Order: sequence, then C-alpha cells, then structure tokens
Amino acid sequence: MDHHGAPGRHINIPIFIPHMGCPNTCVFCDQRRISGTCDPVAASNIRETIEKYLSTSSSEDYLEIAFFGGSFTGIPRNQMMAYLDVAKEYLEKGVVSSIRLSTRPDYIDHEVLDILERYGVKIIELGVQSMDEDVLARSKRGHTGEDVVKAVQLIRDFGFEYGIQIMPGLPGDTLEKTLETANKVVELAPGQVRIYPAIVLKGTEMEKMYQEGSYTPLALEEAVRWCAVMVPMFREAGIRIIRIGLHYSELLEDAVVAGPFHPAFGEMVDARVILNRIMDVIEEDGLMSCSGIEIHTWKGALSKTLGHKRVNIKALKEKYGYTDIKVREEDLLSGQIRVFALYGGDGS
Repeated sequence: MDHHGAPGRHINIPIFIPHMGCPNTCVFCDQRRISGTCDPVAASNIRETIEKYLSTSSSEDYLEIAFFGGSFTGIPRNQMMAYLDVAKEYLEKGVVSSIRLSTRPDYIDHEVLDILERYGVKIIELGVQSMDEDVLARSKRGHTGEDVVKAVQLIRDFGFEYGIQIMPGLPGDTLEKTLETANKVVELAPGQVRIYPAIVLKGTEMEKMYQEGSYTPLALEEAVRWCAVMVPMFREAGIRIIRIGLHYSELLEDAVVAGPFHPAFGEMVDARVILNRIMDVIEEDGLMSCSGIEIHTWKGALSKTLGHKRVNIKALKEKYGYTDIKVREEDLLSGQIRVFALYGGDGS
C-alpha cells in the first residue's frame, strides 16, 4: 500500500476471519496467531474496521474489503452472509470498489459461488500451498491438486477474478516439486499470486515435527534462491505477485520457531532475481574475464540492483573476480538489465 496522502492508492481493508471455516488442522497452521485472535468476528467489528479505513482514505482511493484468514467459504452460511451483507452495503454505497476473500479449493462449489456472485465478490484467492500430492498429504491439507484444478475451472466459469497462494518448503518439498507447482500455477493462469515460504510457528504440528527432527524448514538463503527462480516464471506469464513472504509483525515474530522469516524477505528475493539476470547477461555476453563491469538498471531499481548491504556487488566480485563494478539507472524497461565491460577501473 502506498503512503497516506498519495492520490489514487489501492487500499485493502483487511478483515481477519480466524480459522472458523476450516475443519482441517494443517501441520503448518496457526491462523489464530497469524490473525491475532481466535474469537468469531462480529459483524459490528467489520463495520468498525471499514469505517476506520474510510476515515483516512480519499475519494480517489481504490478501496477493497478483503476477508483473510481461515476459510471464508467454509464458515456457517448465515455467518458468511452476515459478513457479506456488511461488505455489500459499502459496495452499493460506492465507498468501496470491490470485495475479495481467501478460501480453500475444496470449499468451492456452485452453491457458494452463486452466493458470492450475488454479493458482488470480485476476487477469490485459493490457498493451494502445493500441487504435489505427497507434499499436500504430508502437510495434512485435506485436498488434492485435482481439487485445485476443479475449483479454478468453476471460478473461471462464473467469471470471478482469482489468485493463488503457494507455500514452498512444506514437509516433503524440494526445489523440483516447487518449480513443478509453479508451472502448474502458470497453467491455471491466475491474475495474481502470493508466495509464502513455510515457517514453523509455535503450537503447530510442524513445530513438533521440527523438534523431533522429522522436518527441516528452508534456510533463509535457500528460500530466497527458490523464490528467485519462481518469480520470473510468474512475471513472464503476466501473473502479478502481490506478496512474497509473510507480512512482518511483532506478534508473528514472537510465534516463529524456525524457518525463513525476515522483515525484508520480498526485497531479498527481488535483489536475487536481478543478480540472476545480471549473471545471465554476463555469461551470454562473455564478460566473465574483464577487470570490471558497468551495470545499467531501470529507473528506481538501483538499491535492488546493489542488494541489501551491496550483497549483489559482493557476489559478482566473488564469482568473477571483478575489481570494479559501477551501477547506473538508465531509461530502460522495468526488469531490463544491460552489462558493459569496464577496462582499467579505479576499484569500487
């Protein structure tokens, strides 16, 4: 979300519906802790949250009510409709522009989509996590990859926009399985995707598995590497990546036992994607043996190109033995990188 005061911001009004709709307890899940509560949400609380966001927004902003947490379409129908009644009221007043929700693929059917259509829901996000059957089974997801395909087909038939959430690094996962999941997600053609590397949270079955030694979460470096391979796959397919890594909060930090949790995880992945691209260009153009290089990146991408604490520059010097690396922003397309040989050079 942009900073307060910028015109025409896209603002999500997050309404957390913790775990109420979900009969499963997946090994990684502690929705109560992620959403900060375990009590059912009253319709009046939803109204309060919406009003709070409306009071700090301008008429130019695009406001979207977003039902997160748990499995929205799995909660009792009367409760789900009471929540949607409140959201629809603001939609009809014209003060919010859309409604989105997240749910499980096996909680999508004609009946529920009929209801969501009546209430003006625009975007449905599916918690897919993996398309690998072994990973899904070991994570006790309670649904299959086929359930995902069927849910997407139904959602598409109804004309909803849809997004997909995936969670690399679950029990039994490998880079190969994660890339296969990414390929299958590309085939499902969602408009957007969220990538949440698996984190071990207190009070989950995955914590027990971790303590017993039957599960090892991804190391931070490994998670960055996996995500940096997936990101270009989604971007090239025109799929918008709306989040990489769980949103940092102190509440969540206290709950993390192990795994690749970092407040700047998304930025680390972005920087790695750029580093990979720079190395591709160096190899393609045969610039491995010059004494130095000049990298041209697109406007606004200088810090991502350097990497946090100049990590990308250090990596390039280490790999290729360069003594001098210069980086400049140029009028290039977003994502475009050019690399030129430097001769001589004054060190960097």
